[in-house]
Amino acid sequence: MADYVIAPPPVTALPVRGGGLFPVRRIFCVGRNYAEHAREMGSDPDREPPFYFTKPADAVVINGADMPYPTETKELHHEMELVVAVGVGGSDIAEADALNHVWGYCAGLDMTRRDLQNAAKKTGRPWDMGKGFDHSAPMGELVPAGEVNPGQGLIELKVNGQVRQTSDLSKMIWSVPEVIANLSRLVRLAPGDLIMTGTPENVAAVQKGDLLEGMVEGVGTVTVRVV
Repeated sequence: MADYVIAPPPVTALPVRGGGLFPVRRIFCVGRNYAEHAREMGSDPDREPPFYFTKPADAVVINGADMPYPTETKELHHEMELVVAVGVGGSDIAEADALNHVWGYCAGLDMTRRDLQNAAKKTGRPWDMGKGFDHSAPMGELVPAGEVNPGQGLIELKVNGQVRQTSDLSKMIWSVPEVIANLSRLVRLAPGDLIMTGTPENVAAVQKGDLLEGMVEGVGTVTVRVV
């Protein structure tokens, strides 16, 4: 046993449909990967190279748990996403081989302190405190990759029973294989990495007490209440 001077942090893990746990190593997020969302954020939706930001592994909120409304914001936004779980690591992964590196998929929410993110954008500073804060990544249970077609399917979010976001995975600017191939040229992907693949349009603010219910067709659901 290593002689740690403090207790090592617990392993963050996602439940797997049918049983078992998937340990989370890192969370990568693709920015502006749906054309209409890029437009509503004031950007050009043409196929510029994808860009990424990260969240800490312990930002995960397990499906059904409450999410505390974060401090230092008055504009907490929802972003509904398909999440890819990496099971086989590698660098310089070929696009044609990319899906062989996927263990599974789940539905997830990239919760965003939009006012902090916008302030950071204006000054050219990092987005970390707008994106990578505590409890900022609610996620549902993982589904094995063989059960999912990540290239198409309804993606939708309801807030208090009313549809807020609805689109189709086929509207991603960069497909799942393209994202994996591109990201693997920037970092060596490893088992346990998660990739949040971007959100469709109509992101909006939520308040304390709101119930968020998201779904990705063929993948599953994610539910969280803001408290």
